[in-house]
Amino acid sequence: MSGLFAGFYSILAWIGSIVDPFCGPVGVFRWLASGTLLACGDAGWGDEIAYGFVVTASLAIATLPVGLLIGFFVALGKQSEERTVRLASNIYTTIFRGLPELLTLFIVYYGLQILVQQLLASFGYDGPVEINAFFAGMIALGVVFSAYCSEVLLSAFKAIPHGQYEAGAALGLHRGRTMRLIIVPQLVRIALPGLGNLWMALLKDTALVSVVGLPDILRQTGIAARVTKQAFEFFGMACILFLVLAMVSSIIFSNLERWTKRAEMGR
Repeated sequence: MSGLFAGFYSILAWIGSIVDPFCGPVGVFRWLASGTLLACGDAGWGDEIAYGFVVTASLAIATLPVGLLIGFFVALGKQSEERTVRLASNIYTTIFRGLPELLTLFIVYYGLQILVQQLLASFGYDGPVEINAFFAGMIALGVVFSAYCSEVLLSAFKAIPHGQYEAGAALGLHRGRTMRLIIVPQLVRIALPGLGNLWMALLKDTALVSVVGLPDILRQTGIAARVTKQAFEFFGMACILFLVLAMVSSIIFSNLERWTKRAEMGR
């Protein structure tokens, strides 16, 4: 079985090397940066920076559904008829909107590690416990994103007329199906511009994970800058890579907004 997984991962690695836009056969660094500090292979730092780009993009993409899911339920909690649920939801958003993102990352990275170690110690395990930096970054950025996301979704919920819920009940739909078939499609259309702005903020916040050792764009370019003493070139490349992510994201969200508007007009 382990051989099967190893073969599967080797195939994925081979496919990744082919489609790599930086150091692949038609990669930017391979064709335009040959003979420079950004060259691929042992001659430069192209491979390391390309890997940092993949880590940054992967972290943002992995964090997005976590933040959206938590934010959705927190937004529902803010509208709950139960006072304790509303209070808990408001406390949640106040905490994670008030704490600096870097402090939240430290609390999750080190605090979760201590918590897991104490939990395992209660079962007799005294060995060291280390939390994966990618996982810690995903959780920390996810809870911060969810706190802001809940406010955007709450505003979108309030923009949907209450008669939509009554229409679902009149059609014989239970609360869950009304939410899924009637409310959520309108919610997505209304909240999409605000969520797009939060996504841009999330992309920038991924740079914070470099402080806990995750080899993202900022960490990889920072190491290259310290080794080569060419800080301007490498940090300038980091700026370009983050702007590329931002521009691609902007195009995707613009297309999504146009698609949701056409879907609404077609009803």
